[in-house]
Amino acid sequence: MNPPIHIIGGGLAGCEAAWQTVGRGVSVVLHEMRPVRGTAAHKTSGLAELVCSNSFRSDDPEHNAVGLLHEEMRKLDSLVMRTADAHQVPAGGALAVDRDGFSAAITAALEAHPLVTVCREEITDLPPEAWDNVIVATGPLTSSALADAIAKRVGEEALAFFDAIAPIVHRNSIDMSVAWLQSRYDKTGPGGSGADYINCPLSRDRYDAFIDALLAGQKVAFHDWEAATPYFDGCLPIEVMAERGRETLRHGPMKPFGLTNPQSPTLKPYAVVQLRQDNRLGTLFNMVGFQTKLTHGEQVRIFRTIPGLEGAEFARLGGLHRNTFLNAPKLLDETLRLKAAPRLRFAGQITGCEGYVESAAIGLLAGRFAAAERLGKLMKPPPPTTAHGALLSHITGGHIETPDAGPRSYQPMNINFGLFPPLAQSPSRAADGTRLRGTAKTLAKKCAISRRALGDLALWIAGGDHALAAE
Repeated sequence: MNPPIHIIGGGLAGCEAAWQTVGRGVSVVLHEMRPVRGTAAHKTSGLAELVCSNSFRSDDPEHNAVGLLHEEMRKLDSLVMRTADAHQVPAGGALAVDRDGFSAAITAALEAHPLVTVCREEITDLPPEAWDNVIVATGPLTSSALADAIAKRVGEEALAFFDAIAPIVHRNSIDMSVAWLQSRYDKTGPGGSGADYINCPLSRDRYDAFIDALLAGQKVAFHDWEAATPYFDGCLPIEVMAERGRETLRHGPMKPFGLTNPQSPTLKPYAVVQLRQDNRLGTLFNMVGFQTKLTHGEQVRIFRTIPGLEGAEFARLGGLHRNTFLNAPKLLDETLRLKAAPRLRFAGQITGCEGYVESAAIGLLAGRFAAAERLGKLMKPPPPTTAHGALLSHITGGHIETPDAGPRSYQPMNINFGLFPPLAQSPSRAADGTRLRGTAKTLAKKCAISRRALGDLALWIAGGDHALAAE
């Protein structure tokens, strides 16, 4: 029996890494500090708890990079994707899940596996030398003690940013005589009907008053050591977006485009607040894009000025937590090992990827890399033309350092088609021979990138366990 691989962190990356490792016959000890020690964002002791949105974003594998990543993970026997599919709730073109059911199922699957040992304990220092194969998947909420130990080892301070959490509203407290059900452009997604979002319309006057309230509202005060921490642009608090310009929200999470109020079809709203189903029962809806650092009292007061939410009851209000991540291109090799200490491998958001799915995908690769190493094999990374390979390449070597001596610019990144190598030849004509232009040309290019990715992934999978015997 080979010694176990130790995985620190029971989030999506750690759980996926564990699943992939034991799938290759290698045992795992999964260390999770909750409930011994909690975090600023987690509420339960469950593995793979979703602390922000319940959405895995688009499930379109042809025209969206994260949808392509979903499809690749399914083909690679991802526990996260298998569980997400089993616990999906309607969300238009997105894949959203019942967060409690999702976490409970992942926890049960790992605790029941004969090769998995779950240890509820906090790791406060670098693992002992006896742990010769370790995956650190502690996520953006790595405990301060372990983060300090890692920083001292690599001689590099971890960057930090704030991640904001959106409020959740009880469905029966929303005034549906004002709001209506519709997905943007009536788009139907997995388990959805094309009417999966609750939409609350604002006139220009109501929108202007809302912006004024956001700007004037009392915010949560930062600690001195937090004040200079940058935000990740993909998860900005709404009041920070409002500070960038009065129309910013109207062209962001409050955009009215692709929506028509059936109660006033000729009157186009100036802005719209959307709420997405948050649990399988359909009793909870989260306010899409409404991450915030307003105080709880201000959230209740200001959000109840939104038409349809005057009587809103909140199951959870928004909040902030501090995230940390490594300067991965400088510190990690192509198999996610720490160059300064190769027995340590990193996975998930601590590497600088962003998003649930991306975190789990990097955990998937870390688990396979670690298992291959334990079995005396060398695993080839997936081709950079695949979604997994493109994301891995960005994390471990796809970033260009700034030419001056200023602050490093490596930042958290969601999967996107900009990370993929360009096509040898982009499609220029449709099947009927007509020349592609505008949106049609863009969609055709995305389809071609996706087809290439899945084809190259199939070839990689055909190589068995994608590993070569070590020399």
